[in-house]
Amino acid sequence: MSTAPQLKTQPAGRPAPVQVLKTKAETALAEAFPSVEPRLPGGDWLKQLRRAAIGAFAAEGLPHRRVEEWKFTDLRAAMREAFPLAATGTGSHDPQAIAASVRDALPGLDVSQAFAIFMDGTGVAENGLSKVSDAERPFLAALADHPPAWLENEISEVSQHVTEATLALNTALFADGAVLDIAAGREIETPIALIFASNDDAPRTTVTRNVVRVGKGAKVVLVECHMTPKAARQVNTLTQLDIGDGAEVVHVTVINNREGSIHLGRTVARLGTNTSYRPFQMVIGEGLTRNDLSVTFRGQHSSFDLGAAQLLRGRGHADVTLVVDHAVPHCTSRELVKNVLADQARGVFQGKVIVRPDAQKTDGKQMAQALMLSPDAEFDSKPELEIYADDVVCGHGSTVAEIDPELVFYLQSRGIPRHTAQAMLIESFAGEAIDKAEPAEVQDALRTLAQQWLAGEAGAA
Repeated sequence: MSTAPQLKTQPAGRPAPVQVLKTKAETALAEAFPSVEPRLPGGDWLKQLRRAAIGAFAAEGLPHRRVEEWKFTDLRAAMREAFPLAATGTGSHDPQAIAASVRDALPGLDVSQAFAIFMDGTGVAENGLSKVSDAERPFLAALADHPPAWLENEISEVSQHVTEATLALNTALFADGAVLDIAAGREIETPIALIFASNDDAPRTTVTRNVVRVGKGAKVVLVECHMTPKAARQVNTLTQLDIGDGAEVVHVTVINNREGSIHLGRTVARLGTNTSYRPFQMVIGEGLTRNDLSVTFRGQHSSFDLGAAQLLRGRGHADVTLVVDHAVPHCTSRELVKNVLADQARGVFQGKVIVRPDAQKTDGKQMAQALMLSPDAEFDSKPELEIYADDVVCGHGSTVAEIDPELVFYLQSRGIPRHTAQAMLIESFAGEAIDKAEPAEVQDALRTLAQQWLAGEAGAA
């Protein structure tokens, strides 16, 4: 006599496990780790961090729209497949290609005095870094030997937080990057440039990490450029900064992202007492870009001043997501993010400012603005304030607008062609953010990049 199949039940009080299906990209990234682990730098301490990180990534998977911090940038849907990891140690040493990368990074800016170049994620050239940095070596290849204690501590402090999937993936797979240790009291006049370029015609994944320690009272300008590759790229890069008391740091990041590419950038900055941290981010292109910025005030009377300009066309997607943690009193934070969106481009701004209970006299303001050049463009803004102190001044704002046709007509009535008039108005809009960039020669280079983008947009208008 046949019997009906019996259903297996879970013990009382224990919910049935939910099996999450892995995407092709998630599976490929997790399965790539065992084959590349032997050639990744670092001793046993880092190997343990890497293995814990890849385990966390395998469990979490890529972030998606149901993750609150990623609701506007569904990475799981966007990354349908994972490109093969770029081989380490195979970057181009062609002097002409290297020189071209330096020239193209920021037009008109002389970065020949202190720079490092990474081709497909591998350092291939450096000049002058030993003159500005006290690190034993400029690249993370130093991890293959006995790293200084401060470097091990820096990497460990950030890498131990592996619950965020893209950070976990960076910890597991980063193969190279720059190490800079700026001595106390140093005032470096020339910008230090980190150029990330490519000469590979095939799609590749590159994972890099930069570690920068700035001593007490030091002053430095760090320029980080990610150039348009020949083929699509999936980039995961992290820059972590430990800024000492009384130090001043300008950190300029330029991302020129091509269609089909995904750029995941993250900056983790910790500020001491009486410090000044002034980052500027510019995104140009048609790919997907996500810039995460985490800033923690550890000392009083410090300031953080962010400027950003995102110039997008096609189906370009750029997301600035930041968390500013006012953990101590008497600190100031400012954020100004400008978006110029054409065609079906999408700009995103998510800014969270946290004011801890003891952080009295906090002054925090943020503003996100978008200029829509197409009815099909989209801008999403989600400012947040979490305030647990009562003696603070905090505020936020967000605006969206189109080009005023009356202003265009006014300029045309003065003999200025329509496309030129539009370009002038767009440049004026984005220029407010670019004005925050320092020093003057860096600001001029950023304006040149913006003008080049505008020339292409005006030609398409």
